Amino acid sequence: MKTKRIIITGGPGTGKSTIINELMKRGYTCLEEISRELTQKAKEEGIEQLFLSDPLLFSERLLKGRRQQYEVAENFQKEYVFFDRGVPDILAYMDYIGSDYPKHFIETCKRSIYDEVFILRPWEAIYTRDKERYENFDQALVIHEHLINTYNTYNYALHDVPLDTVAMRTDYILNILDKL
Repeated sequence: MKTKRIIITGGPGTGKSTIINELMKRGYTCLEEISRELTQKAKEEGIEQLFLSDPLLFSERLLKGRRQQYEVAENFQKEYVFFDRGVPDILAYMDYIGSDYPKHFIETCKRSIYDEVFILRPWEAIYTRDKERYENFDQALVIHEHLINTYNTYNYALHDVPLDTVAMRTDYILNILDKL
């Protein structure tokens, strides 16, 4: 059985991690977002927001971590492995801030092929800021557009997850996968 790699993506504060947690509660294999971990490590080194102070360094570390997640997914022997964001998200965020990135970012994106992508649009009713999330809601809207553009550039068909309860959003994702 070939494991299908499934991305849950969207701008900041759209409920990705909450859905990933719900999928884990239901017994699915999920690989959590690693940017918060990178941000925490940088804070321990005295850097308040590494992505803002050195976006390329932060993105290089993120690219390495997401590529490792992509590769380890093959070892799970499960029908699905869910990812809280994928490699293309890195390029979308770099485009969002208007930063250039090396060619190996693009090559890694081309080599890291995911089977399905579910995108969560910004939802003001659930949006909150926290220690790691520096973006406001208007910025989340712009990031969402960059995510759509990046995933479209790499020929992904995006499944738009409706605004609903966590359980219903999770059911929607699983129902789509059952139909494929």
